[in-house]
Amino acid sequence: MSYMGRDVEVVPLDDSKHMVAACDSCGAVGSKDLDVVKVSNYIVGRFTARVALLEVLATGARPVLLAVTSANEPYPTTKGILQGVRDELKALDLTETQLAITSEKNMPTRQTGLGITAIGVCAKEALRVATSRPGDDLYCLGLPKVGAEVVAHDDPEIVQGQHILALLASPGVHDIIPVGSRGIRREAESLALQTGCGFKQEKTVAVNLNKSAGPSTCLIFTCNKYTMPPHFPPTPLVRIGGLQYHPER
Repeated sequence: MSYMGRDVEVVPLDDSKHMVAACDSCGAVGSKDLDVVKVSNYIVGRFTARVALLEVLATGARPVLLAVTSANEPYPTTKGILQGVRDELKALDLTETQLAITSEKNMPTRQTGLGITAIGVCAKEALRVATSRPGDDLYCLGLPKVGAEVVAHDDPEIVQGQHILALLASPGVHDIIPVGSRGIRREAESLALQTGCGFKQEKTVAVNLNKSAGPSTCLIFTCNKYTMPPHFPPTPLVRIGGLQYHPER
């Protein structure tokens, strides 16, 4: 069951439960000689896991399995990556999540490559996909960052998993969508289309709507216009516009 503009797949398991799957890949980022962006293996693992986990969490599902596919040797690259993955799970209180792990044991490698798939389970009535309504306000939490700008997992200007958990528990908040390489504008337009609306942008917006947000360093969410959106200082929160009803759609 695909949702336009969402990087997740939702599969009904039975009449009351859904499986949600999301994945992310990372290449040429790491500590090997041919990597374009130089960061630690830990950061590679932490952020790649975060992207997949945020996508699943944002739908209201709880991750139960992570599949970690490392295109590099078990030690030291994959070991460092797994430290980052496990710490990201720990930060989200998801330490019971099972890990399926594979790494390259036959060939030497000179560039880092990683893929992570997250699988979660969600009650049908708790699924938070395409729940926005015409007239909702649209906010961006965090700043879009990419490449060499992404060096610290606890950067106060970027989104953390705990932000999504708090938004899910906030009355009046509807859809939550992590932003990646498509940028804020395209995610907002896709979300509006799902609701039969158009994205009406604020005249002045203090965030770059077209820039890639790399490993989901920001997210957008819709909120009932009569509800005060939750704030998470010092992480920036900006109203970028709203969903305007188009009767012809």
